[in-house]
Amino acid sequence: MTDATRRPRVAIIGTRGYPSYYGGFETLVRHLAPYLWEHGWDVEVYSRPGQTVPAEADPRIRVRFTPGVETTSLSTLSYGLTSTTAAAARKPDVALVMNVANGFFLPALKARGIPVVMNVDGLEWEREKWGPKAKQVFLAGARASARWADQLISDSTNIAAYWKRVFARESTFIPYGGECDETMLDSAPVAALDGLEPGNYVMVAARLVPENSIDLFLQAARDLPSSAHVVIVGGGDETNPLWNAAVALRAERPNVHLLGQVKNDNFLNWLWANAGVYFHGHSVGGTNPSLVQAMSCGAVIVARDSVFNREVLGPDGHFVPPEAGAIAREISAVLAEPETRAQMSKQASARAEDFYSWGPVLAQYEQLLRAELTTDSQKESLTEFA
Repeated sequence: MTDATRRPRVAIIGTRGYPSYYGGFETLVRHLAPYLWEHGWDVEVYSRPGQTVPAEADPRIRVRFTPGVETTSLSTLSYGLTSTTAAAARKPDVALVMNVANGFFLPALKARGIPVVMNVDGLEWEREKWGPKAKQVFLAGARASARWADQLISDSTNIAAYWKRVFARESTFIPYGGECDETMLDSAPVAALDGLEPGNYVMVAARLVPENSIDLFLQAARDLPSSAHVVIVGGGDETNPLWNAAVALRAERPNVHLLGQVKNDNFLNWLWANAGVYFHGHSVGGTNPSLVQAMSCGAVIVARDSVFNREVLGPDGHFVPPEAGAIAREISAVLAEPETRAQMSKQASARAEDFYSWGPVLAQYEQLLRAELTTDSQKESLTEFA
């Protein structure tokens, strides 16, 4: 194949891998990797051993595993180092890098003449789960990303404004997408959840960390109507105080369902679509992928008040201050009004369709990557395949 007709090659760096279900980046890559291949790209995704689902692999996507250190403080940096150096050696036509912690390693790509498009994600250095040293590392990585990346992607207009104000860098706003229809709903696991029926439960689905308001939700759950079931989706163990608090709540209230991490996307979609209320407590970050997916499923959403949640949910959203009493009162009020819930569900799904559909999101990524191809022959070859 000549240079004029070969498919451009993109390396995706900084996620758990492909296909993986860990978080928002992984959800994006599950959609983006095959989309890019179908639009003329060769795609390689750098991955962590044990973090992908081989049974769901797509043979069109090349998965490259690199080693790393599996600790809270070193995993992101160690895998970022090995994947970036491996990608630099293979010299793709462009690199899509996720997470500013990988900003330290961008010079390895730049030294090889590889254009870098980076998704900056949220403001990791403001998350409560990180100690002072980790926050300093993330902030330093953000500064390195601002210096070395050719193009930046912000998943929120508020994040874009922050980067322009603090780091003097423009970025392209591309949110996350969502999709949900009847074929993507699976109620089968509900049979194991005694008493759970559409509309009779309140749920939260998030990592059990402070900035997701899990502690406030657990406190609020004690003041919800006794008839309301409580569903908690989020992994943890006895080393996590919030997990222990959820276990204690379950011991107090027999209608609490502590599900841990749910890896069945269709089951999670069913939970969102049929919840009496979904509480979204995320306080740090931009466009949250879980929130967008819940909206696509027509979830009835009560969200912690923040500029990011207001941006996504829009003027019809229901917001509460970070106070357990206020959360309990708002959730209880919504539960008591079936007509209100029906209206909230329609508004959420309509807004998701209008602003957060995967098609336009993936097209914007592809266009931004195409713009970074360095030769006319590369751009022409991509046009032929598109």
